[in-house]
Amino acid sequence: MVNRLWSKDYIFVCLTTFFMFLNYYYLLVTIPIYLIQDLQGNTAQAGLLVLVFYIAAIAIRPIAGKWIESFGIKKVFLASLILYLGAALMYFFTTSLISLMILRVIHGVGFGMVTTTAGTIVANLIPQNRRGEGMGYYGLMMNMSMALGPFLGLLAINKWGATIMFVVSFGSVIIGTVTGLLISIPKDVRKVQAETRLKKKGLNINELIEMSALRVSLVCFFFALVYSSIVSFVSVYAEELGLTEVASYFFIVYVIALIISRPFTGKWFDQYGANVIIIPSIISFAIGMFLLSQANGAFMFLLSAAFIGLGWGTIFPTVQTIAIAIALPNRRGAATATFYSTMDLGIGIGSLIVGILGAKIGYSSLYFYSSFFALAGLIVYYYLHGRVSRSIRERVRAFELKKAE
Repeated sequence: MVNRLWSKDYIFVCLTTFFMFLNYYYLLVTIPIYLIQDLQGNTAQAGLLVLVFYIAAIAIRPIAGKWIESFGIKKVFLASLILYLGAALMYFFTTSLISLMILRVIHGVGFGMVTTTAGTIVANLIPQNRRGEGMGYYGLMMNMSMALGPFLGLLAINKWGATIMFVVSFGSVIIGTVTGLLISIPKDVRKVQAETRLKKKGLNINELIEMSALRVSLVCFFFALVYSSIVSFVSVYAEELGLTEVASYFFIVYVIALIISRPFTGKWFDQYGANVIIIPSIISFAIGMFLLSQANGAFMFLLSAAFIGLGWGTIFPTVQTIAIAIALPNRRGAATATFYSTMDLGIGIGSLIVGILGAKIGYSSLYFYSSFFALAGLIVYYYLHGRVSRSIRERVRAFELKKAE
């Protein structure tokens, strides 16, 4: 029973994450269209809506990590579900840019809280010796939502209009909320948090940021800079290549590659450690970026998606697993918040840089140089984590053995 991964609560937290991220990606592509078509906004205002959402999510995550320690994960998770559901409902009543911007801030806060608490819950549900496998499947839920969300969103708003688009959006959050309410927080987790609340008073920066997870989170920040060029501009690049119809299949191929590889990569992480997984993933990511830069037809374009999926799609959950594993149990909320905030910051900054560079040198050249930038990540990973990976694994195992005695 100790080694059981697919428990009821693990399945429900995976489903909750899937539907909440599905809603996030769904609205990421539809809100700009809604603003321009229905509220007579412009592209600059649409970009601002994306920015305020990210700022709100990044700002709230460290605070949410502290709230988990102060009030308990169950209360914070419940509050985040209510806030996220309420925000999804309020889209029906947005009639201006100002109201939509305020709502995106609220929704960003809810998203930051939901992802931080759900990530903390799943970290405490997964058996220690299956952490790589468990976090891998959990990360797959996010990647699947990334492929399905934009597809459903564009279909809904283009075929049925804004009202039905918001109905589908609200429906996905309702399902995610229901599955979230069915999750039971382990008793030992609540006990650790209760002991922490008795010992700690006040607030300082070290409590908002989990310093043990910061170095490996910076690895994710580095690769998120590269990945931002994919999530934000690959459709623009596809249009330049005359592959507009193929663009919608990019993330489908991306996820298929992940689904095929996931049963192996998670288990290999648990058996052989992070380096065996991360190093080939970085190389795969770099190859994918290079193939994308050289794409002149559908085959090469979609082949790059497979390599990028194997690369970033494996780097992301592996680094998240490391960030959580090296933190003490009562600090897993702060570690999760540190990881997600760092990643989002990388995507936000990267999108800004890529937008400027892409306009100046073209996206083909941008992806070409990005492939070498990603390859340089081998050095970044080695100095920030790779060279100390073995000692960290031994320290974590020693802690778990001591706890079991």
